[in-house]
Amino acid sequence: MNWTRQAWVGWDARVSSDTETDVFTDVFEEHRPQLMGVAYRMLGRVADAEDVVQDAWLRWSRADRAEVREPGAYLVRITTRLAIDRLRQVQARGESYVGPWLPEPYVGEFGDTAPDAADRVLLADSVSFAVLVVLESLSPLERAVFVLREAFGYPFAEIAALLDRGEAAVRQLAGRARRHVDERRPRYDVDPVRRRAVTERFLDAASDGDLDALMSLLAPDVRLVGDSGGKAKAPSRIVHTADKVGRFLAAVVPGTWETMSYRFVEANGGPAVLVLDGDRPDSLFQLEITDGRVTTVYIVRNPDKLRHLATV
Repeated sequence: MNWTRQAWVGWDARVSSDTETDVFTDVFEEHRPQLMGVAYRMLGRVADAEDVVQDAWLRWSRADRAEVREPGAYLVRITTRLAIDRLRQVQARGESYVGPWLPEPYVGEFGDTAPDAADRVLLADSVSFAVLVVLESLSPLERAVFVLREAFGYPFAEIAALLDRGEAAVRQLAGRARRHVDERRPRYDVDPVRRRAVTERFLDAASDGDLDALMSLLAPDVRLVGDSGGKAKAPSRIVHTADKVGRFLAAVVPGTWETMSYRFVEANGGPAVLVLDGDRPDSLFQLEITDGRVTTVYIVRNPDKLRHLATV
């Protein structure tokens, strides 16, 4: 049964309380992946997204069953509003971050069930490092509208109802957010097979410290973005140009990885490399690739952002 679009018909008074609770829980669990997808795209942090979804569950469990007509819309509305509140709290605290910021890597499914390959590519792109970094600079409302519209395809009228805003205002927010993202999002290849092939060649060259091989893979204007949060070794600023990025990788990676292992994972909609020091996640690499050349190297080394990957 598709609870998302089917009207909620109320609860039969003859249903036992235990059965009612089980059905209520099942409805929430059916929507949990989508709620996690909304919250994570809004926040860029796995732990915060999980907290928001848990808060949504608490509110759902206390909801008046007779007043809930469309469970999917109700749950997305709660989750979106909680995520907006969380973003506003972070901004109000004026939290600063040491060095470049990257999203907390997410390895897993968001419940995205796009019907065709083109739509699945768009969904993967909406959770990429490149897009989430840009979304970080949007206002909470702009971010909410962008996520609901671009990632999940909600009509403007539904977004307006979810956010208690006029449709005209929502259209303005969507247009502003879309222009902002389009201006700042880099162009890159989203094909996972090509990305995986180039990533494997990149790993071989970096592990061997082969500068010539690295230079053949790097675009002239390549960037290396290292996120450590001041809690691990990583460049404190973005490294630019093929010469500087190649020399940095050739000098650092071979010695660093001598006692480590790595494996490929699917993170944020694309192939990534999880580097392990024993059983402890040490770093996560992901590449942006355009026309067969690496245009951005993302390295997440902040241990707080990798802890949840220990069980991956």
